[in-house]
Amino acid sequence: MKANRFTSVGALHPILFFAVMYVVVLFLSIFICSSLFYSLQSNNEETMATKTTEPAKQSGFPVQVSTAAVVR
Repeated sequence: MKANRFTSVGALHPILFFAVMYVVVLFLSIFICSSLFYSLQSNNEETMATKTTEPAKQSGFPVQVSTAAVVR
C-alpha cells in the first residue's frame, strides 16, 4: 500500500491559516495607519496658506448653462 505523506501538512493547516491571516492583517493595518497619519499631517499651515489665494478674474460675460428635462 502507498503511505500517506501529507498528514503533517493537514495537521498544520490551522496554524498556517492563522500565520497567513496575521501577515495579511499586519500589512493592511500598516497601510491604513500610514495613510491616516499622512492625511492628518498634510493639513499644516503651509498648505492652508497656498489655498487662500484669490482665483483669477474672468474676462467676458458669464455663461449660463441649462439642461432640458424630458418627461413622458
